[in-house]
Amino acid sequence: MQLLESFQAANYTITYASPAELSPHAEDLASYGIASNAIELNSESFDHYLAELTPDAVLFDRFMMEEQFGWRVEKVCPDALRILDTEDLHCLRHARHQAFKNKASLKDTLNVSQRLLFNDLAKREIASILRCDLSLMISQAEMTLLTQTFNVPEQIIHYVPFMRTSVKGAQDSSPLALTPFAERKHFISIGNFRHEPNWDAVRFLKEAIWPAIRQQLPEAELHIYGAYPPKKATQLHNEKQRFLVKGWAVNAFEVVSKARVLLAPLRFGAGLKGKLIDAAECGTPAVTTSIGAEGMYGNALPARISDDKDEFAKAAIELYSKEESWQSLHQECSLLIPERFELDLHQQRLIDRITLLENELEQERQNNFTGSMLRHHSMKSTQYMAQWIEAKNKLLPQPQK
Repeated sequence: MQLLESFQAANYTITYASPAELSPHAEDLASYGIASNAIELNSESFDHYLAELTPDAVLFDRFMMEEQFGWRVEKVCPDALRILDTEDLHCLRHARHQAFKNKASLKDTLNVSQRLLFNDLAKREIASILRCDLSLMISQAEMTLLTQTFNVPEQIIHYVPFMRTSVKGAQDSSPLALTPFAERKHFISIGNFRHEPNWDAVRFLKEAIWPAIRQQLPEAELHIYGAYPPKKATQLHNEKQRFLVKGWAVNAFEVVSKARVLLAPLRFGAGLKGKLIDAAECGTPAVTTSIGAEGMYGNALPARISDDKDEFAKAAIELYSKEESWQSLHQECSLLIPERFELDLHQQRLIDRITLLENELEQERQNNFTGSMLRHHSMKSTQYMAQWIEAKNKLLPQPQK
C-alpha cells in the first residue's frame, strides 16, 4: 500500500492485476481510486489485456510473478519500465529455514552458509532481479548480501523500507494516543500464521519462553494475534496457562497499543518485521532476536535483543515489571520512524530513482548486459513452457457455465 500511495503521489494512474483469489482481508483498492482486474496464468489473454493498457511501468510483486509475466511484458510493452518488488529475499529466508531445520545455532542461521544460500531458489530469484530494470529491497542487510555475495550491480537495486509518517512527539507517534505504562497490561505476539517464521515463533513461545515468564508473572497473559490461524494453532489456546490465541486482529495498532510488551522470538526469516515497526509506533517496547532485529534499528533501539531463550524471557519480565526499564525503551520508540523509516524521505528517493531510470532506460539496459543475456535465454524457456501449458489447457474440457 505504501508503494501504491507513493506512485499516486507522483501522479501515476495505477491498475492492480492479480491471478490470486480474492481475500476477505484484502484492501478495498477502489476506495483509493485504483482499478483491479483478475488475470490468468499461462494465457495469451494477458497479452491482449496489456496491449490495451499500454503501461509506462510494470511492477511485479515477488520474483514468481516476474517469471510468469515478465516475458509477456517485454514482448507486448518492451519500453515499459520493469520493476521487481522483492518483498524480502526468498532465497535467504529459505536458506535460513533449512539451517534451522538442520538445528544450526541462531547465530549460524543468521549468517547462513553459502552452501545453503546458493540454492535453486537463489538462482531463480537473482536471475529475476538481473532481468528487471530495478528491484526494490526492503532491507539494507539484503542490499549488502546481493552486492557482496551475489555480485548484483548496485545500480539495479534500490532500498525502500517500510515508509511511515514521521513522529512529531510522544503523543502523536501512532494512530492512537500512546497508552502509559500503568494503563497497559499483558504481552502480545502478532503475525500471519501462514508465514512459517511466525508460526514457529508461536510454538517457541509456548514451549520454551512463556512458561518461564508465567512463573515470574502469574497474572500476566500472552495474547497471540494473526490472520488464518490453523487448527494446530488454536489448539494451543489455554486459559489456565494464560496463553490466548486470539486470531485475526481487526486493528493491529489498537491491540498492540494496549499491550505492555511485544514478543517476537523469530528464529529464521528475512526482510523487515512490520510488527516491530507497529510496536514502535504504538510506543510498545519489544523483545526480539537478532534475525527479528536485522535491518530494523540504528541509534534508536526500542527493543531488547536476545538469541537465548532464558535471556529472552528475562528481558521480557524486566520490561513488564520495571517501569523505569519500560520507559527507557518507550522513549526510543518515538525516534525510530524519523531515523529509519521516514515516509517523505524514502518516497522521494524512490520517485527520483524511477524518474532518472525512465530518462536513461536504454543506456541502463545496455549497462546490464547480464540481464539482457538472461532475458534472451532463460526467458525463452519460461515463454515456451507457458505456451505449452496454454496449448494443453485449450485441449482440456471447458467447465459448464
